[in-house]
Amino acid sequence: MAVHPDVVVVSSRMWQTNATALRSSGEAMLIDSPYFPDELELLPRLLAQAGFEVSALLATHGDWDHLLGGLAFANLALGVAESTGVRLRSEPGAAQRALRDADAEHYVVRPRPLALGAWQSLPVPGYVGLGESELELHPVAGHTADGAALFAPGAAVLVCGDYLSDVEIPMISAGGSLAEYRSTLSRLAPLVERAATVVPGHGSPLDREAALGVLDEDAAYLESLERGEQRPRLPDGRDTRRQRAIHADNLRALG
Repeated sequence: MAVHPDVVVVSSRMWQTNATALRSSGEAMLIDSPYFPDELELLPRLLAQAGFEVSALLATHGDWDHLLGGLAFANLALGVAESTGVRLRSEPGAAQRALRDADAEHYVVRPRPLALGAWQSLPVPGYVGLGESELELHPVAGHTADGAALFAPGAAVLVCGDYLSDVEIPMISAGGSLAEYRSTLSRLAPLVERAATVVPGHGSPLDREAALGVLDEDAAYLESLERGEQRPRLPDGRDTRRQRAIHADNLRALG
């Protein structure tokens, strides 16, 4: 899906996981990744046909489903936030084991295992160059303890990782926290105001008004979570059995 002449979003069949390609001055970067082997195999050709010659990879955070770009572009190093670098060093092999478990659950066979290989820690907050542009990196945490959102001023696009999803309620995973999640929503709000398009880690790319609506809904959900509500009112479109299970997991995570 092209959301801007210099932005293409590819959504995986698994969990509507988004991979976002950004282009500037003939250079392109891929942020996050799809899941299935056929999606990864087709990705370089698909992007090249659209005029995106990928020369850099970036992952918004260290969850395994966002780290698979190297399976499509094996010769490229992966850029990650410093906090994600800390996580990868402290959890050697965790992403590979989680991917193997997911593949076993879904009967997926890969031509080769995930090897993160060389990866580069990037200062966050900070900037990363792409062609003649500078892309902004902003810290996000709460879903996990690590991560970065990326804002591309030229395209007015915010790629925010596992936040502001229209298909998934806020999820407090291992290492995440309610307080950090709230802080992240506060940091994301002015970035959303600057954006024409917001690309969450899972779900549909959103225009500014829709993203602000999701942000308000997520803030309200976190308040109900803090109160320990067993069956809070979930946002329209996200009141499903799966999201209720995530809510139960959130309650357990918060003790």
